Formats: sequence, C-alpha cells, structure tokens
Amino acid sequence: MKKDFFKRNLLLIFARNPVPGKVKKRLAASIGEEAALKIYNHLLQHTMKITRNLQVDKWIFYSEEIPEKDIWDINIFSKKLQQGKDLGERMENAFRSGFEAGFSNIIIIGSDLYDLGEEDLKKAFLTLQHSEAVIGPATDGGYYLLGLKSIPSQVFKNKTWGSNTVLQATLQDLKNHQLIHLEPRNDIDRFEDLEKYPGLLGLISTKNEEQ
Repeated sequence: MKKDFFKRNLLLIFARNPVPGKVKKRLAASIGEEAALKIYNHLLQHTMKITRNLQVDKWIFYSEEIPEKDIWDINIFSKKLQQGKDLGERMENAFRSGFEAGFSNIIIIGSDLYDLGEEDLKKAFLTLQHSEAVIGPATDGGYYLLGLKSIPSQVFKNKTWGSNTVLQATLQDLKNHQLIHLEPRNDIDRFEDLEKYPGLLGLISTKNEEQ
C-alpha cells in the first residue's frame, strides 16, 4: 500500500541552466553576475540534497538545454526540458506530462529556496492526499510550491510572472477548490533576501565591486 502511495506522487523541479547573466538577475544587479551564479549553484546543490532521498518520482526541468554533466543523478532524477512561451505555459505543460504519465499527485518547486527542507516536501505530499491543491506562499507575493491533482483551467494563465501579484491571482483561480496553505517561505531574489542568510553571504566576496 505504501509503495503504491509513492508511485502516484511526482515532484517537478524547475531550474535554470547555471550560466552567468541568466540566473538571479535581480540579485546580480547588486552583487554581480559571477557572484549571483555562485549563489545559484549553491541553491541548486541544496535543492538536490533535499529532494534526492524523497520517496517519490522526480523530474528536473531545465530552462534552456539538458547538459551532459550536472549534479542530478540520472538514477534518481529524470531530466527534461521546459516547453512553453512563458513560465505559466511551461509549468502547465510539465504538470500535463505528469498527469498523462499516470501520476495522481504532482507538486512543483523551483530550485532557489534555501528555507525548504525534505520534511516540508513530505508534508506537502501528505497534505495533497487530502485536498485538491496545496500551495506554499512566498513572502514576495509569489509561491514557492504548488501541488495539484488536476489542472484548473486558469491557474497558469494571465499572470505577470515574477511579480507580487502571482499568489493572489492564483488563489483567486483556486477559490472553488479545496486548497491547503503551507507556511510562507522566503525566496532569494534580491540582496535584502540574501542578507538573512549569513552562510550564503559568506560565499561571495565582500570586495565585489560590481553593481
């Protein structure tokens, strides 16, 4: 029974290819592209560590291309490419692929949440067993996690992705669904976010003279 339970669960991980100038652009404006890349690579490592032992299927979706070598063990993670014109369409297509593959409970996360742990993800999957949807609000007005049993028609459409309106617009789309809220968490998009984590700050040089 327990084995069947896990077989129905799928974790989607959205990641950007770690290339200078392509990741953490708002953060790079303050600390420089190379420092922002260093932070992002550390966050990717964190995401890999908290998901690798999770007893669900795991698909990692790259933004640009699937590299030959990376940190994601092919025996644990299936590697795929995001498909779509914007983030909403890319997420919807990823969910749709999961449901078409026979999964019943699908959760999506990004790859840059330092506050997220393996136990949080276990809790999210357990929560989704007893609800139609689960959402993890981000403190910047977006969300860091979304779990669904089906794809509501508007949830990935008509959003200004990356803005502080995404969460409220998504909640409006899900108002007629049984939705469980997780604890709010902090995304790392700006220098003010980074300042809350001395361990991450220590990764970058204080002598960085870039903007």
